[in-house]
Amino acid sequence: MTNTQARQPLFLPKLWTCLQSYSLRLFWGDLTAGIIVGIVALPLAIAFAIASGVPPERGLITAIVAGFLISALGGSRVQIGGPTGAFVIIVFNIVQRYGMDGLILCTLMAGFILIGMGLLRLGSFIRFIPYPLTVGFTTGIAVVIFSSQIKDFLALSTGPLSGDTVHNWLLYARTIGTTQLPTLALSTLSLAILILWPRVNRRVPAPIVALLAATVLAQLLHLPVETIGSRFGGIPSGLPRPVWPALDLAQMRGLISPAFTVALLCAIESLLSATVADGMIEGRHRSNTELIAQGIANIFSPLFGGMPATGAIARTATNVRNGGRTPVAGILHALTLLLIMLLFGRWAQLIPLCVLSAILMVVAYHMSEWHAFRALLRAPRMDVAVLVTTFGLTVLVDLTVAVEVGLMLSMVLFMQRMTDATTVRQVTNELQNQSVDEAALRAEADAISKRVVPAGVEVYEAEGAFFFGIAESLRDALAFGKNPPRAVILRMRHVLVMDASAIRALRDLRLRCQRMGSTLILAGIHAQPFVALDRSGFLEEFGEENVVSSIDQALARAQQLLKPASK
Repeated sequence: MTNTQARQPLFLPKLWTCLQSYSLRLFWGDLTAGIIVGIVALPLAIAFAIASGVPPERGLITAIVAGFLISALGGSRVQIGGPTGAFVIIVFNIVQRYGMDGLILCTLMAGFILIGMGLLRLGSFIRFIPYPLTVGFTTGIAVVIFSSQIKDFLALSTGPLSGDTVHNWLLYARTIGTTQLPTLALSTLSLAILILWPRVNRRVPAPIVALLAATVLAQLLHLPVETIGSRFGGIPSGLPRPVWPALDLAQMRGLISPAFTVALLCAIESLLSATVADGMIEGRHRSNTELIAQGIANIFSPLFGGMPATGAIARTATNVRNGGRTPVAGILHALTLLLIMLLFGRWAQLIPLCVLSAILMVVAYHMSEWHAFRALLRAPRMDVAVLVTTFGLTVLVDLTVAVEVGLMLSMVLFMQRMTDATTVRQVTNELQNQSVDEAALRAEADAISKRVVPAGVEVYEAEGAFFFGIAESLRDALAFGKNPPRAVILRMRHVLVMDASAIRALRDLRLRCQRMGSTLILAGIHAQPFVALDRSGFLEEFGEENVVSSIDQALARAQQLLKPASK
């Protein structure tokens, strides 16, 4: 953690900062952006809810309640919060297994986890999530969303879909003959509008144009297409009263893993969105404040019957492009959605489901990051393994499993690379090694080549991080054979960090040297390794005379050890 991050307040909403210098000019920009983003969010909120296996009003409630709180309490000036495609798979699976009560409880748990992450100042560490992992599950989510929309896009008579993508595609293949031509025609028209309209006018959102056109055509031509009303009934014209759910400890234990997945996805998506927005407005978000705000939003959203929410990159970018510059725009976006729900909620039942499927297909295409996926296939093999494994598990098994296995593979990859970057090599006769640059060695003030190393003394150089993967490297590198030296100098000037396992490895090395009649001398230890050795009691048992600050002192100590043997 940098000093700047350490000085950041734990919780200081950007709204409070922005209101101290707010102006009428900023308000008009926020008002325009808020209304436009609210209109853009309307079909997306409904579509994400339906794709997640919950009633459409749940998406609107989430966008209103969570969207308001994320903007009012968040650490970004322009973040727009609400339901996103990242949660579709996991929400669908939770609803299928635990029902709506389980989803509400899981979202609550994820909210408290997010607040804990913020209080622990983990916001700055989320960026260390490996890129292949995020691309893998994001592309996998896009494939699953696209696959889940085939049924409504073609009006196939498949019956209820499952969370198994392969099974769903087999259902599509068996029921392809049940395609309804009116629905297919309306779906194709909606898809064409979504693709072509931005070339005509970018100020009016394409999803709204497609939604209005498809709804009007379906009503005027009396097309036999399934609508929100025919499947779900009407949408309530207002927010329900908040209700605290019954806490079932047995169910909570089963929801721990999904809740952590929801919290992690929320943290990644929201902070990524905030970072993208920073680049657009040349600002800087407060990551820990953002995590706490996301947590609060995900606690209140389910109390009103909503679903998980996070920062939405596309809607945040739309906010910035239309003049939004403070959290007031995000608050107005939520109020716009509330007003639409109050005044026009009853008309939402006329919306054909096929137009929502077309909207989600376009969303899936844009979130797929297929360019990044294809580029990463040329990355190092371990990165490709993380990418493909996470993608495959997301599509074929479950997002929770994909994230857990992906993180495990990423940690293994990190450990492997750290181990590869940590070396222990003999440098006593380094100038005899033809692969070593002699001029570079002689130019170094501390080079062994500029010193006389007595017979019976061997010098080794350690580089990299000394952690639990170093024990085997030490054992292999310091294999002395039948004629061990009287003194072994281990230079640690390039070792900046050390953990308990590395200290144990050094203890084992010291004992091995003792058994062979040798003495181990450590030279050039940095502050963190020195403090770690001191706290562990290693220095006391090792002998402070055998821990020196420079190679010259180490050679002098070795000379002292050789004197008795020369008498």
